[in-house]
Amino acid sequence: MGNIKYILNRLSKMDYKEMFKKIDEIHDKTNKSKVAIFFDMEECARKYGAGYMDYNLFEMYNLTNDERDTYITRGRNNKLIKMYNDKSYFHIFQNKNEFNTKFNKYLKRDWIDVTSVPKQQVIKFIEKYKKFMAKPINGGCGKGIEKINLEDYRSSNELYDYLSKKNNFELEEIIKQDDSINKIYPKAINTARIVTILKNNVPHVICAYFRIGNGTFVDNFNSGGMVAPIDIKTGVVVDKAIDKNKRLYEVHPITQKRIKNFKIPDWDKAIKMCMEASKIVPQMAYIGWDVGFSDRGPVFVEANEFPGYDIYQLPEHTPNKIGMMPKFTNI
Repeated sequence: MGNIKYILNRLSKMDYKEMFKKIDEIHDKTNKSKVAIFFDMEECARKYGAGYMDYNLFEMYNLTNDERDTYITRGRNNKLIKMYNDKSYFHIFQNKNEFNTKFNKYLKRDWIDVTSVPKQQVIKFIEKYKKFMAKPINGGCGKGIEKINLEDYRSSNELYDYLSKKNNFELEEIIKQDDSINKIYPKAINTARIVTILKNNVPHVICAYFRIGNGTFVDNFNSGGMVAPIDIKTGVVVDKAIDKNKRLYEVHPITQKRIKNFKIPDWDKAIKMCMEASKIVPQMAYIGWDVGFSDRGPVFVEANEFPGYDIYQLPEHTPNKIGMMPKFTNI
């Protein structure tokens, strides 16, 4: 019944124009009948909770039913979140002030909320750091983040007025990135997305991906960045990076530094940090941690109470055509 409700809900909100566009694209690639593709999409929605975007992204038209059954789809990811995460605790991860307070020991950098402290404290922060990050308190996916430079304003007061009026910002000291990662791409804090599940108070690391900026100051896959899988035991990047347009990169296109076979620094410390942190709010047992690597060691950039599922199962990174679902069911 739950799966039928999910499908009906998705059908009511579906962008049919985009769906038929995807069907046309798949037809052009495979020469399969558009009608057959449509009904195959419907079957994948019914059996596996896969919308047309999942069907296209994971190239389900090239998978057997057994292979399809190994993929985490949007519908399945929603079920995992309902199973592991208590919605009444989402706010801790959605609000940057709450997150920073709860996980402060893992930030290893200074931060301040523009609207909840006296103006002079904010001015003091501005004048101390001069360059810093301004993040919407309730923002996510890298949206609305600004890199601020005091020199671009006539005075600290003018900058304060901008920050306090434009948005509900919290300000953060800029992370000084580890030299080896900085060489790969220096304009963004390149992070590892480390996914954990807490089961019976025992933390498990499900998977890890290296997220790399490419032309902007954020590393988010949906904002122009790229991703590459990391071996969770060794911290080594085991495959090429890929962007949302499915372009593959063995070396970074801007810096020409090698991505594949790169070893993430302080990897054991990063894993330990995520496993420790996963116990702090046990009511939120399925979390995607975004870990930066600084001159002070691994640090949290943010964490995701509603972890994405797409970047972990891209066809280019799953040549065996096996998705992530077995890693969740075999804990």
